[in-house]
Amino acid sequence: MPRGRGFYASPRGAYGLLDLLLLIGIVYFLIKLFIAAAPYALGLIALLVLREFLRGPRFL
Repeated sequence: MPRGRGFYASPRGAYGLLDLLLLIGIVYFLIKLFIAAAPYALGLIALLVLREFLRGPRFL
């Protein structure tokens, strides 16, 4: 015998609206977080690449 709601409830009514608002809020937060973190990540990658070029060739 299945427990809980079984299949996902239909997205109508107050709970569906609440789910939709929560989902939109999470997506908005993740997009803002990506926009804020992207320049730092690109700068770190650029510094790592620059360090590899400045080290010169490595011989075994």
